[in-house]
Amino acid sequence: MPSGMLRLSVTFGLACASAIFFLFLRCHGTGRPFARHSRPWALLVVAVTSLLSTGAAFAGLALVSHLPGAFVGVGIVGPSGLWLSEIHSQREERRSLLRDLSTLWLSRLLARLHEAMAEDRIAWCEKHVDEGWSADELSAAARFYQEYLRERMSPAERRRSRINAQVNAIEARLSTVGLIENGAARTKVVAALQGSRVTKESRYSRNLDDLQRMADILHHDAERDLIRLLGSAYGAGLYRLPVFTPPRRTYSGVDKPANGARASAGPQMQRP
Repeated sequence: MPSGMLRLSVTFGLACASAIFFLFLRCHGTGRPFARHSRPWALLVVAVTSLLSTGAAFAGLALVSHLPGAFVGVGIVGPSGLWLSEIHSQREERRSLLRDLSTLWLSRLLARLHEAMAEDRIAWCEKHVDEGWSADELSAAARFYQEYLRERMSPAERRRSRINAQVNAIEARLSTVGLIENGAARTKVVAALQGSRVTKESRYSRNLDDLQRMADILHHDAERDLIRLLGSAYGAGLYRLPVFTPPRRTYSGVDKPANGARASAGPQMQRP
């Protein structure tokens, strides 16, 4: 292989490795750049950045031929721009054709990458929540995930994510759902709503004439809070978080509910 091609291959390979490294630094705490939806955009970002770095390196070498080692350094350092705040801070600004051309559409690729990472984050969180869970199962799942996060997140991460406050909000909503499902009087439901800050919202009290609708809204909001809690786990890099699985219910011949109705007993927590 001619020495020029060898230098070109080595520089491009080092630039790719450097681009991947700095891309991971850029996305730290945000998500995974090489997950299902984000992988194609991440590869495009790495390829474009590496080509730009390699081209700049050899252009510099042509101008400064007396520094033959400079092209390797430029090829390695060039992708560090992925970590710099300039493009990162401007990705929400209005993009013009001139700006896209000036970066060879790299800024647009980075924007698409962040959008795909958000899709991967949502898909991962929703995978850990079953829409068919009862209020008891949803509450047990929240406590299960809370325990997992407590054991693996630093105190600073726990305070920043406010995981305890999120679980308290989930349980406050679901406790009111439990009252409604057990046929409690409206006065008890009203007292439960006033007992927590998160359930004092007017959109709950507006449905006092339709308690079942209120229970559905509370249950939906509890699911939303659980997904937000899981988002904290995703942001902390706890991608191996197991999916909560409620224990199977066993019924006797007398107690088995008709038409597949759910039993009233709640699930027990399972440790991973």
